[in-house]
Amino acid sequence: MDGVLLRAKPAGVTSHDVVAEVRRSLPRGTKVGHAGTLDPFATGLLLVLVGRATRAQRFLMALPKTYRAVARLGWTSDTGDRDGELAHTGRMPDELAIPTGEQLQTPPAYSAVKVGGRRAYELARSGETPELAARPVTVHRAVLLSHDDERARFEIECSSGTYVRSLVTDLGDAYCEELERTAIGPFRLEDAEPDRLVPLRDALAFLPERVLSADEAGAVSHGRAVAGGAGTDEHVRLTLDGELLAIAEPRAAELKPVVVFAPA
Repeated sequence: MDGVLLRAKPAGVTSHDVVAEVRRSLPRGTKVGHAGTLDPFATGLLLVLVGRATRAQRFLMALPKTYRAVARLGWTSDTGDRDGELAHTGRMPDELAIPTGEQLQTPPAYSAVKVGGRRAYELARSGETPELAARPVTVHRAVLLSHDDERARFEIECSSGTYVRSLVTDLGDAYCEELERTAIGPFRLEDAEPDRLVPLRDALAFLPERVLSADEAGAVSHGRAVAGGAGTDEHVRLTLDGELLAIAEPRAAELKPVVVFAPA
């Protein structure tokens, strides 16, 4: 089995619980992974990678994400979400606008980012203040859908690695009460079905394609570069007769395989 499962994660379970459930349902020894986790309180789309799809993890994880978020206003949370210690302040944000574009974002203290070999949330729970470096993220779109009393609802499209909790807390006295991931790149939550396995060649169709000759396919199977890297800075699918053989990166005027898939 090779491909991507689209799963709808409910609130109250971890992403790793979902992955473990899939792993138990498959033949022993089947490789299973994911393309980005969700916090336990969050719901929505998870991409579970099966078999050879685990080797394409980094390309799927890099896809932009779309979320629906509910911000509770006039309250704070030490974790930035509803699972933290909540305090009512009554102070409403001056403006309900999430900045868009490229920006630097410091991950929240209660996050899975590693600091000195330990997760930041482990340090925070033990009373320490983890030192977290800001990193570049991009908010492609942030739309205020509705606002009534203490709650504002947003739709946000952002780059991989963006903490929506932090976008909400940056409004002022606010925390993320609800968070649903509705899309990962071309994959949509409404298409999530427990038993529908998207074939690997279809799951990576968002990458440009370079069709190989038989001789080129033989070279690629041994990790050798082929012509065709000029004019692109994207990774490229290398295919033969509709079958995915490798993913390559452009180097000068060549395409160098960086992931070669063994025959299914």
